[in-house]
Amino acid sequence: MKGLLLLAALFVAVFSQKLFVGDQVLRVTAKDEDQITLLQELSDLEDLQLEFWKEPRHPDLPIDVHVPFASLQAVKVFLESNSISYTVMVKDLQQALLDEEQHQMKRFRSMPQDHNTDSFVYSTYHTLDEIYGWMDTLVSEHPNLVSKIQIGQSFEGRPLYVLQFSTGGADRPSIWIDTGIHSREWVTQASGVWFAKKIATDYGRDASLTSILNKMDIFLEIVTNPDGYYFTHTSNRMWRKTRSTNPGSSCRGVDPNRNWDAGFGGAGASSNPCSETYRGPYAHSESEVKSIVDFVQSHGNFKAFVSIHSYSQMLLYPYGYTRTPARDQEELHNVATKAVTALSSLYQTNYRYGSIITTIYQASGGTIDWTYNQGIKYSFTFELRDSGRYGFLLPANQIIPTAQETWLALMAIMEHARDNPY
Repeated sequence: MKGLLLLAALFVAVFSQKLFVGDQVLRVTAKDEDQITLLQELSDLEDLQLEFWKEPRHPDLPIDVHVPFASLQAVKVFLESNSISYTVMVKDLQQALLDEEQHQMKRFRSMPQDHNTDSFVYSTYHTLDEIYGWMDTLVSEHPNLVSKIQIGQSFEGRPLYVLQFSTGGADRPSIWIDTGIHSREWVTQASGVWFAKKIATDYGRDASLTSILNKMDIFLEIVTNPDGYYFTHTSNRMWRKTRSTNPGSSCRGVDPNRNWDAGFGGAGASSNPCSETYRGPYAHSESEVKSIVDFVQSHGNFKAFVSIHSYSQMLLYPYGYTRTPARDQEELHNVATKAVTALSSLYQTNYRYGSIITTIYQASGGTIDWTYNQGIKYSFTFELRDSGRYGFLLPANQIIPTAQETWLALMAIMEHARDNPY
């Protein structure tokens, strides 16, 4: 009976979702700054309703743009008339989403009925309720290591849960990891679930992780933007932002990675509420951001802070809002080198790494710029798989390989924080 109810709920979700029939995702390659400028002007044409998965910032970087079917002809004519090359990355976005939904339906039909974290299916994408329920099960299985704390609530009133992994003691140096701050980046939340299971399982078995947890606590926020994540399952799979309302605009949400008090309102963030990179009315306006800010400041002893995104296969450190190098840039670069080397050793996945502004583009109001300015030296952002074939629609069979390789990089960062407590 429960399985039938789950299937019914899934069918309701599928047919209430926003449709993307005939929409395409184009990969655009700009050859110079003039073409970047043209593409930025194109992005400002709101009538086209373009959604840039990778924004036009630099000729060295690919630009991925979701184009509604009604705008395809105009966009392709614009690109061709300006000699801007492009390829079709996703031929029909709705078909790609249907393929994803069919996988989800198969998963429901084969899902184990017993409830423990060993039988949980880690190689698929789960709903918010499933993840929250799984968290409770993990805590019940490891009561001496794992606890669940609520650091606040979302705009729509959902709890903001963080898992704390601790072997005891107060005011211990700590490591923070968050996933899913951008709601459509499903491989991050799925990886966060895998990380939590890995930490709980490996304590007492893996010498390095055990030594980390004997000295430090690990805090892991798996669904950092629960309103947005819920919305991606029920209404719009491509939703990125929070779900807060914006007075004077029909467009909802703020980009929670442009909302931090680090160069807030500067270049690389938008003042337009309809933009995917809308910074919000003021720094820390979003409860999803403010809850982390308050928790980090009240805790006062974080040594590492890692925020995990997708996609692009990059490992980034501060700064994004200024070209002034971080004072610890040499050490951060060395740590990133170790982390990327460890990551690529498993499946030979190729990662770029460096400061945000030199590796991708200028972006203000970002998470790790704020944490670094708070004195958390080892502040890093990951952009997980892939480099563009699937983008935000990474097939579920890549979840576990993605989590496994990323875990090796996380361990390199955490080991460094353990050995260099500054």
